Formats: sequence, structure tokens, C-alpha cells
Amino acid sequence: MTVTSSPSGPLAGRLAVSTISAEEHLAFLEQQAGDGRSVSFLQTPAWGEVKSEWRAESLGWHVVSPEGGTELVGAGLVLYRQLPRLQRFLAYLPEGPVIDWESEELGDWLAPMAAHLADQGAFGIRMGPPVVTCRWDAKSIKDAVADDDTHRLGEVPPTERSQSGARVVSQLRELGWRPQAVEGGFAAGQPRHVFTVPLVDAEGKALTEDEVLAGMNQQWRRNIKKAAKEGVEVSVGDITGDDLATFHTLYVHTAERDGFTPRPLSYFRTMAAALGAEHPDRFRLYLAHHEGDLVAATIAIRVGGHVWYSYGASSTEKREVRGSNAIQWQMMRDALEAGAHVYDLRGITDTLDSDDPTVGLIRFKVGTGGEAVEYVGEWDLPLRSLLYRAFALYMKRR
Repeated sequence: MTVTSSPSGPLAGRLAVSTISAEEHLAFLEQQAGDGRSVSFLQTPAWGEVKSEWRAESLGWHVVSPEGGTELVGAGLVLYRQLPRLQRFLAYLPEGPVIDWESEELGDWLAPMAAHLADQGAFGIRMGPPVVTCRWDAKSIKDAVADDDTHRLGEVPPTERSQSGARVVSQLRELGWRPQAVEGGFAAGQPRHVFTVPLVDAEGKALTEDEVLAGMNQQWRRNIKKAAKEGVEVSVGDITGDDLATFHTLYVHTAERDGFTPRPLSYFRTMAAALGAEHPDRFRLYLAHHEGDLVAATIAIRVGGHVWYSYGASSTEKREVRGSNAIQWQMMRDALEAGAHVYDLRGITDTLDSDDPTVGLIRFKVGTGGEAVEYVGEWDLPLRSLLYRAFALYMKRR
């Protein structure tokens, strides 16, 4: 069995990992979000209900005092994926866990987690540390797309490099974790590159709507004005009624047009019910109509100060009324009103070739004036090497 090296830092022997209740898990995440820390919705207990085909477990990291008392200092949602015909699992922590990633002794945190998951029958662990390595501002990306000699985001000098991110990558390699391959900027699980719009300034002061608009390019501002002039109306849908089915019809239309496989309506009903039950403002459905016709629809998810544009759909007809711009702008305005510090448009590829079909998505998101963000990506730790290799081969053949 392959494990991380023995921890030797100040928390060595004092951190214990065990199963916690969903209530304890959620309370810890809400505390972190209340302190201004971004916590992914993929690490909420409710996400385990959404992924019902996986076995879910809430993990807690406790500091054990010399007197025997404990304090919850970390949490994570683990999704167990079973190997065919075997009681062995891949333990997956999407965009998690929520621990102290600034620690210079990550082994103190990860070793007890690996031991616990091995006891649960895991043959390997996959996780996506929520740690940033690089950022690029909108101008840098726009200039790179226009440059025929630049083909990948990684070829563009970052606006900002994170020393913390570099330290995490170095430690993970030393501890035996393996980075997962990325093809075209998308990992096998969650995106490594995302595009975000900051809603606060460098000092943490909330931006105004005018300031967010000023950061957008001229085309975006023009499209928002045109949508308003054309009479596009954006409303919040009822996630318990027929509005989800209305969204799904347009979403399937979008999938057929853009060539991706749509999720079934039942998936979105489960998501709305689970996330909505966890927090009344966790899941929100937006609908944009023009003269009674649905022209765009989106799903937003919020945890504390972090708002995600999670799913979107648009009509092939009436694209000239700019419903997609109108609905995004309303989502940003609502995020500002809710006191959010970031609006997250989720994944982008790292492809910058002007003739690549995916570059249109980058152009659309870059127009918001935000920034591209690179995370450290997803990492694996084999616990049972033979089973891990068999699983890797099985996934490649799928």
C-alpha cells in the first residue's frame, strides 16, 4: 500500500480524521464562508445527495489537545466510486477538502485522511485542492487570442503567480500524490482553469454595478443595453414547479446545437431539491424572456460569498436580442446585492487558437472583464497500486 510520508510538523499526531454528521459538516462550511473563505458547492453535504450513484461521507479533521479535547478544523465531502464486482472504491473529494492549504506540513493533514479512507476500502484517492497557482487578466488573454503565435494559456505570462500554489504542488509531489493529465484544459473531473469576475477591489471593498460594468468590454456593455432596449425580461424561476422543465427543454435544444450530451431533467430536480433544502439561496434558476419567448436560462449556485454560473441554455432564435448577456448581468447584479466577493463562470479550456471552436467560450467570458484562474488541478494517491492501475486502465478504455 502506498501512503504519504509520516507527518512530522507541529500538528503531527494531533490531527484525527473521522466521519462527522452532515449537520457538523455544514456548520463548519458556513463558518468558513462567513469568514470570507471560498468553499466549493461540490464540498457541501447536499452534493453527496445529488451524486446519489456514489456513496457519500462527510469527513472531519479534529485537533486533539493534550487533555483529550477536540476541535473541528477541517471538513471534506468524500464520494466513493466502487470498482465493478469488488468492494473497493476510489475516494473522490471534488474541489476539496476544506483544510489549511497554507500549511507547510500538508502531510499532517493528508496522512490521517489517507489512513481513514484506506480503512473504508479505498484503493486510491483523488482530490482537487482549492488552491490557485496563476491568474491572467482579461487584457492578457484578449491579446493572446489575437496573437497567432500563442496557442495555449500556459504560454502567456501570468498577471499573478501564487507562491502558496507552488508550495502545495511541491509538497504533493513529495508526499507521493500524482497530478492528473489534462487534455485541452479540462481535467477528467473538475476544471483546472476557470474564469471569474471579482466583485470586490484589492482592499476587499464591494464594487458598484457601474464599476463592474466599466470592467467589461464595449461589446458586452452594448449587448446589455441592447437587451434592455429590446425588452428582454429576466426573472427568477420557481424550482419547485414547472420552470425547471422549461429550462430543461431549452437546455436540451442547446445541447443538440452545440454537440454535448445533456443531463436528464431528473438530475436537475434532484440538484434543486438537495441544494435548496440545505440553504434557501443555494440554488437559483433564471429565465430570460422576450415577448413571451424563452431566449436564455441559467442556474446559479451560491455558497457564502462565492456565486457560480453552473448551467446555461440559449435559444438559436432571437439571438440578436442578447438574452445571454442580459441574464448574466442580472446574475452578477444579484451576486453584488447578496454581498458576494466573486462571480464564477466556471471552466474554460487553455486553448487560445483563434480557429479552435472552444475559443468562442473564452471570448464570451473574457468580455466580462474578469480574470482566468488556474488551480493546482486534481491529484491521485494510490493506496493499492495494482487496483489503482487496473482502475486507470478501465477509465482509459471507457
